[in-house]
Amino acid sequence: MTSKTGQRDATRLQDKDATRLQDKDEGIYQALMNAIVEHQLPPGSKLPEETLSGVFGVSRTGIRKVLQRLAAVQMVTLTPKRGAQVSTPGVEEARDIFSTRSLMECANLPAVLAHLQPPHLVAMEQLIAQENQAHADHNGPAAIRLSAAFHIQLQAISGNQVLTGMVTSLTQRSSLVIAAYGAPWQRGCRCDDHANLLKLLRARALQPLTQALQHHFEHIVSSLHFERSGETLPDFSRLFASGFGAAS
Repeated sequence: MTSKTGQRDATRLQDKDATRLQDKDEGIYQALMNAIVEHQLPPGSKLPEETLSGVFGVSRTGIRKVLQRLAAVQMVTLTPKRGAQVSTPGVEEARDIFSTRSLMECANLPAVLAHLQPPHLVAMEQLIAQENQAHADHNGPAAIRLSAAFHIQLQAISGNQVLTGMVTSLTQRSSLVIAAYGAPWQRGCRCDDHANLLKLLRARALQPLTQALQHHFEHIVSSLHFERSGETLPDFSRLFASGFGAAS
């Protein structure tokens, strides 16, 4: 009996350790993803395993797993002998990302209108107000995050979780495009476009809403300057100072 109890206790401890490790890996993944999406780690930024290992207090193997996950969703590029760096989308890829978003998001608007309820409109209005405030405060990361949230929340109204997940992934890659090719002041989408989309959403005007969303994406692409960014090495210690303890 004692032996069996000891085995169960050991198994529980192993499970807890595995869960803690997974939680920490997920936290590092989200921290790096947010930093990339919010333009704190611009395209071309080097992501050295040794430096990140020290900043986050984990092994290089743990960092490598996180970087491989980010590479799988095309946010990071892994190159033999050169290591990892934040991806820089090519010009055609950049155009394709926004073209795909336009096709998907516009095609889903009938389902959005079919499921639209007053609380959805209130939530969208609050998002736009927060986005406007972020721009007024010159809070670039918040403006980018809220801009993406507007599109994700709009599509989520339809109840199509698969499509909403795809749009979420594409908004992350869109942020890479804007970071690589946008003007220095460019932070997410144009607030007045979002306000107009909300107005048409409230009116349940499908055709004008679809056209406005198409034009919205056209505005974004037309504002981009397709010049590549160079490689940089950010100050990771400053960037991830809160929430993670350095290795002792």
